[in-house]
Amino acid sequence: MSGEIATGGPAAREGRGREHGGKARRERRSVGGGVRQLPFKTLRNPLKPIEVLSEDQVETIHLASLEILENIGIESLHMETIDLFERAGAKVDRSTLRVKPDRGLILEAIRTVPPEFTLRARNPERDLHFGGNHLVFCATGGPAFASDLDRGRRAGNEADMKDYIRLVHMLNVLHQEGGTGLEPTDLPPDTRHLDVYESILTLTDKSWHCWAIGAFRVRDAIEMACIAYPTTREELLTRPAVISIINSNSPLKFDGPMGEGLCELARTGQATVCTPFTLCGAMSPVTLAGALAQQNAEALFMIALTQLVRPGSPAVYGGFTSNVDMKSGAPAFGTPEYTKAAFASGQLARRYNFPYRSSNVNASNVVDVQAAYESGMSLWGTIMGGVNLLAHAAGWLEGGLTASFEKLILDCEMLQLMRETLTPIATDRASLGLEAIAEVGPGGHFFGVGHTLERFEHAFYAPLLSDWRNFETWTDAGSIDGTHRANAIWKELLRQYQEPAMDPAAREALAAYVARRKVEIGSGKY
Repeated sequence: MSGEIATGGPAAREGRGREHGGKARRERRSVGGGVRQLPFKTLRNPLKPIEVLSEDQVETIHLASLEILENIGIESLHMETIDLFERAGAKVDRSTLRVKPDRGLILEAIRTVPPEFTLRARNPERDLHFGGNHLVFCATGGPAFASDLDRGRRAGNEADMKDYIRLVHMLNVLHQEGGTGLEPTDLPPDTRHLDVYESILTLTDKSWHCWAIGAFRVRDAIEMACIAYPTTREELLTRPAVISIINSNSPLKFDGPMGEGLCELARTGQATVCTPFTLCGAMSPVTLAGALAQQNAEALFMIALTQLVRPGSPAVYGGFTSNVDMKSGAPAFGTPEYTKAAFASGQLARRYNFPYRSSNVNASNVVDVQAAYESGMSLWGTIMGGVNLLAHAAGWLEGGLTASFEKLILDCEMLQLMRETLTPIATDRASLGLEAIAEVGPGGHFFGVGHTLERFEHAFYAPLLSDWRNFETWTDAGSIDGTHRANAIWKELLRQYQEPAMDPAAREALAAYVARRKVEIGSGKY
């Protein structure tokens, strides 16, 4: 199949492909001329989070994490971080770059973290709220590879990156773009963030993630947001529009570019998602308790840093504790350990009254049953753990190395299922249907009664991907399995895609900014 058709190029979007025979007919039949999905809406989780730790156990992990910070400390390769903690009273050994903040310093610093905050989108109807019981589904961001059934696994590139953003825009269950669905490795490394930001800001009007590897990438994100929204840097101090994930280098290390990014985000009042990467047996102790204590120490260190930079800047507690395969050392996701850690991380975040981030992850190399059940375990753990920001909610494959077009659709089906499951059950008199029960009486059926006829079109969840037809009807329609149906759906969404409106002057200003900054960065002006 040609790349243009598979990537949703002009021929694909006009519905003219080079596909022949039964395959094209089956795809059209499976899609049905349009994609049925739920409307966009912000989401709350009304269910009480699952708690796997007692209050005493949460406190034990909390105290252990403070002991780690006081007695072992964090090695920081970012000098401003060392200076800020030293001025706040932490013990600092500059010969080893070790920072040891005491518990009083940490607890006082994190006191100013806002428990909830709102993040602006280019379209105000898509603004998002974080904290409390609010739940945000964010698409995957950052994989180095792309994959689909037609072209297989390949290095990320600009064309795929743009199509992924288009799909995120079209999939209503997704609230937020994740910082480019995949890395466009065919663009120059020092300036590709500019092309990514321009693509995000023009191809979708949803909320988005910037890159935070170095302060200059954050500064460019803020300047481009000011142009696209439009807004000012002063207004962004109190009405943030930019969010990014900051990772520590577990165990107990904080690198320079991440430090620059964190400080720039906090200094400008933008949101920082502070996330250690603690894999039991590799980057943290092999036990869940030890891994959670280390995760908590690293997260508290980063969150405290945001407040030392600018008290009141929005921050999110990130949990990413899983385990490795002890035979190969490869990361494992969607495991019982991951699910329990997601429950426990939610408890720790709530202990400090922080918004909580977790992820929908799996370790499968292809879109198969493993990808589905591991993501199912991840979603169960994160959503019932009380997550506020569900990162990598759709599209993650191969342990995060690959952004899959079919997995994006599969995950959105699961997210829609979760969203509908969180919808409260109505118990008003009309919903109880007492009159209908009386009308039918013993031994009858409800197909033809008025109560059913008034409600049947919208009574139950209508799937995005699932095929509920019987075997014979499904066979007559071409025996299309779920992965191939997902392939047809993402292509149909690209055909339907229309770019959201933007003021032409703003679009021209964005292009001019990108062109100017590419010249500046090329000449060494970061």
